[in-house]
Amino acid sequence: MPRRKRSGPGRTLKATALAMVAILAMFIFVPGANSVRWSGAPVNLNIHRGTGFRQIVEKLHQSGIVRFRWPLLVAGTLLPDLHKIKPGRYAVPVNLSTFALLQHLHSSPQDEVRLMIPNGVEQERLAGIIAANLDIDSTAFMAATNDRALLSSLGIDARNTEGYLFPGTYNFPWASTPREVIAFLAGRFRSYYADSLRREASAAGLSENRLLTLASIVEAETPIDSEKALIASVYLNRLRKNMRLQADPTVQYAIPGPSRRLYYKDLAFESPYNTYRHAGLPPGPICNPGAASLKAVLRPANTGFIYFVANGEGGHSFAATLAAHEQNIRRYQASLRARSGPPPAQAPR
Repeated sequence: MPRRKRSGPGRTLKATALAMVAILAMFIFVPGANSVRWSGAPVNLNIHRGTGFRQIVEKLHQSGIVRFRWPLLVAGTLLPDLHKIKPGRYAVPVNLSTFALLQHLHSSPQDEVRLMIPNGVEQERLAGIIAANLDIDSTAFMAATNDRALLSSLGIDARNTEGYLFPGTYNFPWASTPREVIAFLAGRFRSYYADSLRREASAAGLSENRLLTLASIVEAETPIDSEKALIASVYLNRLRKNMRLQADPTVQYAIPGPSRRLYYKDLAFESPYNTYRHAGLPPGPICNPGAASLKAVLRPANTGFIYFVANGEGGHSFAATLAAHEQNIRRYQASLRARSGPPPAQAPR
């Protein structure tokens, strides 16, 4: 007589374990099993530097991408490589399996941001541009610009990176660090300032810092490339004659706060950057000059000019004598009066 199979705790536990494995496999490998939505546009997810795996799982839950946290935690335990999720901005497709979701975050390339850094930007303003577009705090960026170890590693013999952050349009990973951005921009300057330009600077008696400092003043004086060589000639002529540069942008840089209209009293502001009070070049660059300003200093116009003043039409009028300069000032003031009333008095340069 055949023996009857008996049910018991062992068979029940086995069946329960198999059911749990099946449920677990479904939640990990079946598309949409743990999804909040089964269709629709991808969900944008930002993962900042220093965010741990459990925090990422929580963000996925809070963003309405997954219903339950536990399938991701279990999958992460079974497959530890999936814990390695880089900081960045992600467009997360809906209706993925848990495994496919973690694999997507693990293997997606860094999201890049195209960023235009204008000629003549001061590094404090640059910090604001960086912070508005990348996952970088402006305070952390400014701290990095003064990091002595970073400056030394980049071969920058200056108090900070002002002048060395080469303007241009570049692609940056959104999750870049301040050091990475600074190293990249300084590297662009090094690439531009190649051997031929170094030889020109050496022949002109200009160290790297002096070149950048003078180019930064030229950059701050005019956005017009065609007159930069003229402005460079004025300042080089003044240096040769031991005249103070009397460059308004150096006063703007010295005075705390955002740029504003200057008054005569501002010219007395005490700072080593104020070239109305101190002879020679200031201690370092006052902004980050572009290629045209650097070339203007290395290849200045051959002039006897030692003065210039705005001409009221966006450019400048140049003069070799104080009398001619004062005449240019009167023309400028007359053009302003004709348009908008009496202008502020301008000090001769």
